[in-house]
Amino acid sequence: MNRIAIDPDICNGQPVIKGTRITARTVLEFLAAGDSIDDVLAEYPSLTREDVLACIEMSAELMSHHFSLRQVA
Repeated sequence: MNRIAIDPDICNGQPVIKGTRITARTVLEFLAAGDSIDDVLAEYPSLTREDVLACIEMSAELMSHHFSLRQVA
């Protein structure tokens, strides 16, 4: 995940592809909408396949954490 950066001064601290202002969320939303990695690369030519895979890896890592949902109030 060395391709992902989190800096409070860039995109309000959202994870971005290093050296860009393209958020990991944006990349993942394209993929979730059914776009292929090649579609994302065509839309964002400054990205590499490894950048897109890093976004997927980051998402998988976050999902490996234990979560519990509780109703509040």
